Amino acid sequence: MEKMHFLHKGDRVALAAPARKVSPDEMAPAIGMLESWGLEVVVPKGLYAEEGQLAGSDRHRATLLQSLLDDPEVKAIFCCRGGYGTVRIIDRLDFSRLAEHPKWVVGYSDITVLHSHIHSTLGLPTLHATMPVNMHGEETPATRTMHDFLFGHNRDYVDHEWEPHTLNREGLAQAPVVGGNLSILYSLLGSRSQIDTRGKILLIEDLDEYLYHIDRMMQALRRAGMLDGLAGLVVGGLSDMHDNTVPFGRTAEQIVMEAVADKHYPIAFGAPFGHLGDNNLAIPLGINCTLEVHKSKKCRIFAP
Repeated sequence: MEKMHFLHKGDRVALAAPARKVSPDEMAPAIGMLESWGLEVVVPKGLYAEEGQLAGSDRHRATLLQSLLDDPEVKAIFCCRGGYGTVRIIDRLDFSRLAEHPKWVVGYSDITVLHSHIHSTLGLPTLHATMPVNMHGEETPATRTMHDFLFGHNRDYVDHEWEPHTLNREGLAQAPVVGGNLSILYSLLGSRSQIDTRGKILLIEDLDEYLYHIDRMMQALRRAGMLDGLAGLVVGGLSDMHDNTVPFGRTAEQIVMEAVADKHYPIAFGAPFGHLGDNNLAIPLGINCTLEVHKSKKCRIFAP
């Protein structure tokens, strides 16, 4: 955190579209909200480009994002939406200027590619939080927690509570939080963007997956050693899961628990992170947090 700075009124921030395309109408409410926070919002030329599902060609999206990474006047980059496409440009990007002039990179879902790459190569924190496509002009828990973290309004950087889950494994952990979308973490295995999870609190969440694929991904992380030596595991939204005609026989939560059944660190299910709409609370990645997991009372994650 010593390299990072909270935002102030008058700061310049920018929108980026490294994955799926967006439209001016979709971005208008978010731009209005960010401006209401006193920020100067940069909408780069070419933000609304289209190539199939993507926000322009790989070269176009990389060039646009590179210009924002390199600009020392831009204090935060808000990734407009996820979907798919960030992995196609990650190796085109040069993060050397970001190392010299750190700034907040904000998003979730497909933006896990950026979170993971920045964490593994630079060791800088990023913010797992809602994105402009999910911002509709009114304050929600998702936008409030993002605002309060970025502006440093609370004495604590973050402090979230949620209801206990029957599958929770009780315990206490204090470590940096890493992770994000399970499908993306799975897709980065074996690359230089793969995060080192040992000694960390790992956050996972996912959306719209078949249960057998959740199992495949958890087994892959397990075999790659990414579930070994964790300080703790936080399971966010596992939303809109699908099953086959012949049922897989386990819920998504049971699949996760089975993959870490022989581990001994605390595990919290039902955490308010991921594809949860207005309840996708902001959580910093790469920053030390304390995790308290219970079965009979609320769980909590907070920092410092």
